[in-house]
Amino acid sequence: MIRINTLGYKGYYVLLNIKQFYPIIDEVVIGKDVNVENDYYDEVVNLCKSNNIRYYNRNEEPKCESKYIILIGWRWLMPTDTQLVVFHDSLLPRYRGFNPLVSALINGDEHIGVTCLFGEEGYDKGAILGQEQVVVKYPLKIDQAIKLVSELYLKLMIIFLSKIQDGKAINSYNQDESKATYSLWRDEDDYFINWSWDSMKIKRFIDSVSYPYTGAKTRVNGSILKILDSEIVEDVFIENRMPGKVIFKDKRGLTIVCGKGLLLIKTLYRDDSTLFDYSTLFRLRFTL
Repeated sequence: MIRINTLGYKGYYVLLNIKQFYPIIDEVVIGKDVNVENDYYDEVVNLCKSNNIRYYNRNEEPKCESKYIILIGWRWLMPTDTQLVVFHDSLLPRYRGFNPLVSALINGDEHIGVTCLFGEEGYDKGAILGQEQVVVKYPLKIDQAIKLVSELYLKLMIIFLSKIQDGKAINSYNQDESKATYSLWRDEDDYFINWSWDSMKIKRFIDSVSYPYTGAKTRVNGSILKILDSEIVEDVFIENRMPGKVIFKDKRGLTIVCGKGLLLIKTLYRDDSTLFDYSTLFRLRFTL
């Protein structure tokens, strides 16, 4: 009756917790993501094997014979005649597009949420089947946020599959186009910190691209370094404010000038994950 296309922790978490609906799952298609430390591919494969669920790697699946294809964490186009049901990490019509959860966290939204909708040609424009949201407080790292929205995914999935299983009507409503916003795709250049931002936004940015992502980056003396954690510290009056310059260095770490506010960095990593030794350095300028 349904095919599930999944990528990442959210899909694994949902599959793990919908055992009562395994009889209506025809098959699972699994994607891989090289841009995260763990894409949960192996976990999904093992789950399918242990529960006798047929599964395929992306691009190796046969023509779909199911009534619905459910997309969880999926980021590829799906040319198909089968009805698509999409799970999206935002309260649509806000944050249509890519990395909506990261964008919401960087912006400091008070709520994060999930929308279940019908897929159509214009991305994330389909009729809404349901939405769930949760209040968040900062600081909040992306792995914690993913766990929060995974609970919302599960709740919406159970509602949808219960209707399918019981043969009930699938109701939906159209989005308000006047309220639509978009979130752009991200690549390697988007991991670099803009030190002209205020310290709170930079802190949220660092937390938003931490594990399972590869971490926020900055350039120092021609080297690219990663920052995985930070701490906001009390600002001081700076007569010639220059975002990105180190202003203080003590046993806690380096304090960096932001467009507004100061940020303490305790540890810096090179691309090979080795520590960057700044013990004999002070006059450092952090740049994009």
